[in-house]
Amino acid sequence: MSGHSKWSSIKHKKGAADAKRGKLFSKLARTIIVAAREGGADPANNLPLQNAIEKARSYSMPKDNIERAIARGSGAGTDSEAFEHIVYEGYGPNGVAIIVEALTDNRNRTAADVRHVFTKHEGSLGTTGAVVWLFERRGIVMVDAGQTDEDSVMLAAAEGGADDVTEDGDSFEVTTSPEALTSVREALEQAGIEVESAETTMVPKTTVELDDEAAARKTLRLIDALEELDDVNEVYANFDIPERLLETVAG
Repeated sequence: MSGHSKWSSIKHKKGAADAKRGKLFSKLARTIIVAAREGGADPANNLPLQNAIEKARSYSMPKDNIERAIARGSGAGTDSEAFEHIVYEGYGPNGVAIIVEALTDNRNRTAADVRHVFTKHEGSLGTTGAVVWLFERRGIVMVDAGQTDEDSVMLAAAEGGADDVTEDGDSFEVTTSPEALTSVREALEQAGIEVESAETTMVPKTTVELDDEAAARKTLRLIDALEELDDVNEVYANFDIPERLLETVAG
């Protein structure tokens, strides 16, 4: 598993802790509301909604919360009508490519907030299309390697339609197409394998290695500051920090 993948795993654990404070649940609910509004309330016929539900489940969002968010999005609620998707692209320190996905009811406010964070942390906003070509959207399912073996994960994942399984000392990372994310998770669970997380993400095609502690800290501070913005739902970046260094800076 690369340092970048390891950071994704660390982020999920941090997010699970954040969920207890309610802020993450609010962001997850907003994503579900907008997906249901735009594509209908049936996850089977609405891939964005299906994937939004998968992510919410990964963070142990209560079923009642998920169902309420779907109802709000598919009904006549004015709160669901107000939000729009906006994607920002930019660069962090050392030329790291960054994609920021936001859901906002005030485009000008969000743009100003995102620009301010980039500037404050030695980054810069780019134009549309500047860095998105460096990423591809994939489904990622994480499994604790301590509970099972690689052969069992590979067999179950293949049954669900997964593309690849990679192993690190303490985790298996199962890669899928966004369309196969739910079927892969279900295949793993049916095989008795507990899933730690299942979500769609933007996987970098190439990465920028940050093997200097100062550079790594600057980049992670920028990522954290962007994720703290209320309107920001997702932040993707193509840095790769060696695991030995990641354990130091992430702590």
